[in-house]
Amino acid sequence: MNWNEAFGEAAVRRVKADVRHICDQIPSRLAGSDAGRRMAEYSAAGLRAAGLEATVHEIPGLVSFPERGRLALHTAVAGAIDIECNTLGHSVQTGPGGITGELVDAGAGGYGDYADKDVTGRIVLVELSYHPGRHEKQRIAAEKGAAGCIMMNWGPPESAVLPYGSVKPAWGNPTPETFRDEMAVLPCVGISRADGLRLRGFLDNGKVTADLHTRVENGWRPVHVTTADLKAEGSDDFVVIGGHQDSWEGPQATDNAAGNACMLELARFFTQHRARLRRGVAFGFWTGHETGTMVGSTWYVDSQWERLRRHAVGYLQIDQPACAGTTRWGSVSNSELRRLMQEVDSSMLGDVPRAWRRTVKVGDASFFGVGVPMFAGQGVYTADELKATANANLGWWHHSTENTFDKIEWPAMALHLRLYAAYVWRLCTAPVIPCEFVSVAADVETRLVELQAAGASLDIERALTKARALKDAARRLDDACARVTAQCEAGEAAAEPRAAHLNSALKKLSRLLLPMCGTVKGAYGHDPYAYTPQTTMLPSLYDVPRFAALAAGEPRWLLETRLVREINRICDTLDDAGEVIERVLADTATGG
Repeated sequence: MNWNEAFGEAAVRRVKADVRHICDQIPSRLAGSDAGRRMAEYSAAGLRAAGLEATVHEIPGLVSFPERGRLALHTAVAGAIDIECNTLGHSVQTGPGGITGELVDAGAGGYGDYADKDVTGRIVLVELSYHPGRHEKQRIAAEKGAAGCIMMNWGPPESAVLPYGSVKPAWGNPTPETFRDEMAVLPCVGISRADGLRLRGFLDNGKVTADLHTRVENGWRPVHVTTADLKAEGSDDFVVIGGHQDSWEGPQATDNAAGNACMLELARFFTQHRARLRRGVAFGFWTGHETGTMVGSTWYVDSQWERLRRHAVGYLQIDQPACAGTTRWGSVSNSELRRLMQEVDSSMLGDVPRAWRRTVKVGDASFFGVGVPMFAGQGVYTADELKATANANLGWWHHSTENTFDKIEWPAMALHLRLYAAYVWRLCTAPVIPCEFVSVAADVETRLVELQAAGASLDIERALTKARALKDAARRLDDACARVTAQCEAGEAAAEPRAAHLNSALKKLSRLLLPMCGTVKGAYGHDPYAYTPQTTMLPSLYDVPRFAALAAGEPRWLLETRLVREINRICDTLDDAGEVIERVLADTATGG
């Protein structure tokens, strides 16, 4: 495929026209609003123009409509000061009286930032720009006893831009249990970076008291998801291309008008070349990403569960492509797609600096539980640029009314389209799905080695032995996949059934291993958004170091019970994965 020809000036012009229309004619595309519905219809019209049958699904969504808040400070050095702020989505509403509390600087808002602080009944100041995410900052602050939360935006020190954002930890529409345990419980506002740094200066010079008022409407609204399917002849397997079509106030050009326009262009391309596809493509324009914490993509996974389990081979998430000023390429994926992404990047990026990293459950990563590997890529900033903007990795304008048409790097758009298409093309046309599990097993092994000393009494060694056995089996599977791929590409008809056996096994391995590697709750639930344990491989074992530090007593024994069960789950999963490999190797040995 000539990617430069397929995604040249004409393709970029079409993307540009779509982005311009969305920004000018459908700004502020909040889920549950009329503009949100019109955006879903625009996506459907674009898919139909590409030759696909598109459907707009109306579903109930628990979403949020935040408004301006009010923040008044009483400082030792400057007296009374009012600071502009936005209420954050799903914040608790304070009512007309607001809340009053002493302010405490809690840094990034992670667990370590509270190590030497008592924030009980106080209002905490945290930075949006560093891990954990907003939702987790709110959850941790509440766990530590805070009464409210002020979140300082990223950007250069002088930036007066106010941020939007949601603080609802519950992933997707809540269940009775997550509604009880995982909804936001604090009033939260976002302030500019300049005001945040000024506030931090006041704290350095004495006590600061804050009067905090939030205004927000949280409730159930009809929201809209747009989908279409491009089927490949003779196969029910497919790759999902998805991205959210809802947005905050303002044009939100990069987030995610640009991503939606890319998806429409990819729909045009793959429809034109459908005769060459071994696997189809499903398109999903999600909603409730911003104000509902992934309502749309979660609904899609729940409603398409069996089809995804049986036939999905990967999920490309497109969110905020071609941000202005980016000069490097960053690709992310679950470990089984590492090789695919690195091969495509190496072949297409030339001298462009690039890096790959293992993805965690962020954005519309609602496919971890069902076991469909996710991948994404976009332009990224240099380390010096990030340092100058307090880690504004999505641009200082992210989640603000400053996210306008000029924030898109149009010369880079063609490169984004080419890479997205090349990733999906490989997955849709390779005789054997280009997933590999040596990397997965190696990542599991590495994590278990890290935990080995702390988890000695938990029998981590048993899981480690099984991970190493799986890695050896995965190497043999890798060899078989390469051999059968070569046979298929050479036109050996007898190799096609062997490829089908291997493809079935590769999908099964993802279904088994991905929920283990990337979630705490496993296949049939969703961890809270930006949940701290998800920063590690095997997040269900995140507390092993804490367990090792506990003295004998109830807290240690309670945690031990849970961790032993998690190790049993991991061991069973590793055994099951090994059995899948041994069976398929036996099935494909003939004629190998």
